[in-house]
Amino acid sequence: MKHLLSLAALFLALNLTAQSSSNPGEYMDYFSSEYLQIQEDMWDYTRSVSHGKSARKVEKRRSELIQTTSSAKNKAKRAKGFKEDVRYRDSVVMYFELIEIVLKEDYAKIVDMEAIAEQSYDAMEAYMMARDLASDKMKEAGEMINREHRKFAEDNGITIIEGEDTKLDQKMEIANQVYDHYNEIYLIFFKSYKQELYLMEAIDRNDINAIEQNRDALLSTVEEGMGKLKEVKLYQGDKSMIEATRNLLKFYQKEAGEGIDVILEFFEANESFAKIKEAFEAKKEKNRTQEDVDTFNAAVEKVNKAVNDYNSGNETANKERGEKIDNWNKAAEKFTSKHVPRGK
Repeated sequence: MKHLLSLAALFLALNLTAQSSSNPGEYMDYFSSEYLQIQEDMWDYTRSVSHGKSARKVEKRRSELIQTTSSAKNKAKRAKGFKEDVRYRDSVVMYFELIEIVLKEDYAKIVDMEAIAEQSYDAMEAYMMARDLASDKMKEAGEMINREHRKFAEDNGITIIEGEDTKLDQKMEIANQVYDHYNEIYLIFFKSYKQELYLMEAIDRNDINAIEQNRDALLSTVEEGMGKLKEVKLYQGDKSMIEATRNLLKFYQKEAGEGIDVILEFFEANESFAKIKEAFEAKKEKNRTQEDVDTFNAAVEKVNKAVNDYNSGNETANKERGEKIDNWNKAAEKFTSKHVPRGK
């Protein structure tokens, strides 16, 4: 990680300046260089996680950030105050301490929660709330240090020229707005997505009662989701994620309606055929009436039609489901790629 190494070199080069400088500009530059680099590194880390990289996959980066932040905190603690005033120095120390806590505690929890987030809607909601909370804590820490930075400059007659720090603040603010929109829509999507999986599991078990229950639940989540989508505010007029989610919900609605009707008809025909077949085969051939034969043949015809309808409907549903989910993923990726700032 190139900038982590360069940060360590920066500490070594500037430590003497912070200890001995009577120039408020040099003193302020020393500390601002330290925490701005940490802010940039945190931005890169959280952006990687939010852009779809698993938090577990970037664990090495989190460990490196913890070490770098701890080193920066300890160096800041050893620095003297400026003309006996330690407020600015202590605010920098506090900033590093807050970031260290977020990295050690909040993101460790996020890594653990990520592993089970897909298991239920509640788990996913809790996971996303934990990410939002970590982001809010970092934002508050950044706002605190920026206030103290400006206060030190004001108290010592320094005019601040807006630069990379302002650009980074702007990028982080934009990213927060983008992911607020993304998360709101994602939870709408995930609730019905997960409920449909429960429905598929009930079908695999041939559990008619569970099919009926989960069908009703899916129709309910779809109705709820459709209502929530109407309330979602567009981000910069971009409807892409909303439309992709609405299209997927419409598929779930159709599937839970006529799609499940076909499946239940198949189960009913199969069960009925099994009974008729058992009764037919229980009679010796010489004792079977024409009515018995006609009933059996009608049952065969009915179950064959049910099987064909089931297979055809299943094939169509699988194809459409795959297309709708693929379209949703593409819309989500395009939305974040378009709106979340990248690079320095």
